[in-house]
Amino acid sequence: MSDQLSIKVTIADRSYPLTIKREEEEGIRKAASMINENVNDLLSKYAVKDKQDLIAMTALQYASKIIEGNVNTLGDDSVTDHLQSIEDRLSEYLKSI
Repeated sequence: MSDQLSIKVTIADRSYPLTIKREEEEGIRKAASMINENVNDLLSKYAVKDKQDLIAMTALQYASKIIEGNVNTLGDDSVTDHLQSIEDRLSEYLKSI
């Protein structure tokens, strides 16, 4: 019995075929669901026509949370402040388009 599984996940109305390990399926599907929820939340807040922008913003938000978690354990707030500034500027940009 193969431990590989072929699945399709949909992110922002695009389907992506993946070959993953069976034990990864639940996590992959949950991640895709979280991304879609965040994209839909951003879509409701901003008048953005290209969902690629929303996916990029979602990626930035998740990456900054990961980095913030790592930075906070090191006690370096300057990186966290910088990332917050970037996120604020991106939010302002999305509001303007």
